[in-house]
Amino acid sequence: MHSTSPNNSALISAKSIYKSFSGHRVLEDIKLSIEPGQIVTLIGPNGAGKTTLVRIVLGLLQADSGEIFRQASLQIGYMPQKMHVESTMPLNVFRFLQLSGKHDDAMVDETLTLLRILHLKRRQLAAVSGGELQRVLLARALIRKPGLLILDEPAQGVDLAGQAELYALISEISSNQGCGVLMISHDLHLVMSATDEVICLNQHICCHGKPEHVSNHPAYLDLFGARASQDIAVYTHHHNHRHDLTGKITHSHDD
Repeated sequence: MHSTSPNNSALISAKSIYKSFSGHRVLEDIKLSIEPGQIVTLIGPNGAGKTTLVRIVLGLLQADSGEIFRQASLQIGYMPQKMHVESTMPLNVFRFLQLSGKHDDAMVDETLTLLRILHLKRRQLAAVSGGELQRVLLARALIRKPGLLILDEPAQGVDLAGQAELYALISEISSNQGCGVLMISHDLHLVMSATDEVICLNQHICCHGKPEHVSNHPAYLDLFGARASQDIAVYTHHHNHRHDLTGKITHSHDD
């Protein structure tokens, strides 16, 4: 299933990915491609298959069918959605980062400085705040200078102001280092201002395209409820089908 990408510019691409668990279809005919410096965001409701798709891209899970093409020698940095830290474990941030490889002081300092958390270097991991922990996890994903970053809900547990800052930082890193980013989000919200392409997933790809800055967009309200507000960057799209209560797809007559 895995091979070198036939597209010289793509870091990774997926074609016709299908996955089921116990007879329940989780992913259907998924296509995905990420270029250097491109930020792609997966959105969709709980159970849409976002994490399953990421696990397949990472090679942690085998698809039932389909192909993954990967650029030769591609280094991937992965940031999980969350991590439990045992409060009695004597592990500081520096030692935690070294668990992913033997990184010298200069490399650690460079990465922590980039994420503006150098002051946490000797802090016990169990003592950092939720927002600080997310940056430490991002530092762990970045420290080997990957060509592709995969981020699973990177702003989990971070307040609104911290989310905006974190997403801006991710965009800055992608732009400056030329790495591709595949990011999972449960909704559009502030993440969209730092996204080049959105893939709306609900077992299959409902729609995909570039984000736009709009307010109270009908498709956004239909998908995520009346949380849209002025100055939130959202994804402009329309669906040519609906999902009934069982998840069955009903196509419109004009598709």
